[in-house]
Amino acid sequence: MSIDLIYKDKKFWPLFWTQFFGALNDNYFKNALVMLVAYKGIVLWGMDDKQLVAFASGIFILPFFLFSSMAGQIADKFEKSHLIKAVKWAELAIMLIAAFAFYSHHYAILMISLFLMGLHSTVFGPIKYSIIPELVREEQLVSGNAYVEVGTFMAILIGTICGGVVVSLPGGEMYLIAGLLFLSVCGIVTSQFVPKVIVADPNLILEKNPFPQMLKTTKLAYPNKAVFNSILGISWFWFLGAAILSVLPILTKNVLSGGEHVVTAFLAVFVIGIAAGSIVCEKLSFNRVEIGLVPFGSLGMTLFLVDMAFSSSQWSAQPSSLLSLEEFLNTPGSFRIVLDLFGIAFSGGLFNVPLYTLIQERTPREIRSRIVAGNNILNSLFMVVSSVLLMWFYAIKLTIPQIFLIYGAFNLIVAVYIYHLVPEFTLRFLAWILARMIYRIRVEGHSNIPKEGAAILVCNHVTFIDWLILSAGIKRPISFVMYYKFFNIPLVRYLFKNANVIPIAGKNEDPVIFAKAFDTVSTRLRSGGLVCIFPEGGLTDDGQMKIFRKGIEHIIARDPVPVVPVALKGIWGSVFSRKGGKALGHLPRRIWFPVWIKIGSSIPPHSANAPLLEQKVRTLLN
Repeated sequence: MSIDLIYKDKKFWPLFWTQFFGALNDNYFKNALVMLVAYKGIVLWGMDDKQLVAFASGIFILPFFLFSSMAGQIADKFEKSHLIKAVKWAELAIMLIAAFAFYSHHYAILMISLFLMGLHSTVFGPIKYSIIPELVREEQLVSGNAYVEVGTFMAILIGTICGGVVVSLPGGEMYLIAGLLFLSVCGIVTSQFVPKVIVADPNLILEKNPFPQMLKTTKLAYPNKAVFNSILGISWFWFLGAAILSVLPILTKNVLSGGEHVVTAFLAVFVIGIAAGSIVCEKLSFNRVEIGLVPFGSLGMTLFLVDMAFSSSQWSAQPSSLLSLEEFLNTPGSFRIVLDLFGIAFSGGLFNVPLYTLIQERTPREIRSRIVAGNNILNSLFMVVSSVLLMWFYAIKLTIPQIFLIYGAFNLIVAVYIYHLVPEFTLRFLAWILARMIYRIRVEGHSNIPKEGAAILVCNHVTFIDWLILSAGIKRPISFVMYYKFFNIPLVRYLFKNANVIPIAGKNEDPVIFAKAFDTVSTRLRSGGLVCIFPEGGLTDDGQMKIFRKGIEHIIARDPVPVVPVALKGIWGSVFSRKGGKALGHLPRRIWFPVWIKIGSSIPPHSANAPLLEQKVRTLLN
């Protein structure tokens, strides 16, 4: 999609720039305060500089935990564009308080202002993410989220650099104050152009007690396993992110002997990495929610976290004074540390964008803001725990390299756990590899797949990975009906059991499996799902399509839903087909060759029968 979306789209650009200026102001303020604490030896409430940096991160996040449930209710009950305008005026008031505190060097008031900015962001978060699906078309949803992520992290980058540079200047407080107020006004101006949208649930009764509502809001996502575990995945990302951003100033000063400009450069590298990962994720998603990229992201984060532990532990430079940015870059080993930091952030971008988009796509509009609020509650809880854990690590005298190693191990354990709970991530990962690295899958007629509601797909059967290829090319989740003996293949059995694949046998072969399969298909269809069957009853032995069996007619008679003919073309002869003998009986002759998924127009149930559907699929193959 063209970048004109953030410049010319009358619905999207006001939101983009409003959140951009808000994120810029947040980070301009927050990083200026952190740099003052870390490099000027500020002591407050009995905490030293290391503990105070971690405390500042925690105090900014605490409102997300305490008030996200209320923020989600407000975003669902009231019109969102009016709320955005009110939030921006509140930001200006908070920045006036912060301006006084910076001018008078009153650090306690600055911490209170930081808490209030966290509250401001708490209210804005559910509005921002729940309004995106109402401002862009469905096929633009991934791009819209990617641009919002890129805009947010570019704002973080600019705010981080400017906040670090301004406080190091003589009389920098006045420049800082002017910048805070200017950015607040910019946000107010752009917010005036955010279009009105339909109120999600005007009859919602607000629950004023935050603590019961926190649990209730968080539980809204629990019935949908993929959504809930996506929220857990995002929360874990912010658990890591909060720790890394808090550790960077201490790593730079105490381990690498770097000055303020090195810290600023590190934060810039981290933000650029996340933005780059978000952009690459959007390009690799091909206008769909591509959760197959999530395992790439988690694996990358683990590898680079572990390598950061080793690269920082091997740092040997011990200068008499703090290194400038140029001196640091000329020191042996600096490139490896920069690359590790960029790799952690880039992998985080790949990890995060698909999860946010999945949450938006798979939640009803009337509760979407509260789902986002539930996400924010868990995000903030994880970040507060991360800050407390980091303070404890410092208290027990762990080194910075040891902390990176611990977080790398944690990340691996959490990733394995999440992918075990929700195998859809693993399946999408395999499907993405097939679609982009082994084959070149091309889809024709995707608009013939219903966007919602029950339907049956009927397809020719060429290989035992046909289901993965169809999963890679079709945006909606699909339940596949597959011959039960495929479950005897060890790896395939694990995937099938965790992928809602429905085993089926011939009626005379195993009547119990046969009957149970039809019952399960009926259940999936009645819940509005998409079911795919291969009516030939088995793989082709010669590349030619077999006669369609009558089972499809029994399914339609029981549940009259539309039937969509689908043809797989070009995969005969691959290592997964029976050309030349058993499947997987020979080495691949070549990779990255084209495979077509051709999707025909849906056929109403009263017209569908096995011979007609067979004819439709044969026509698509020609």
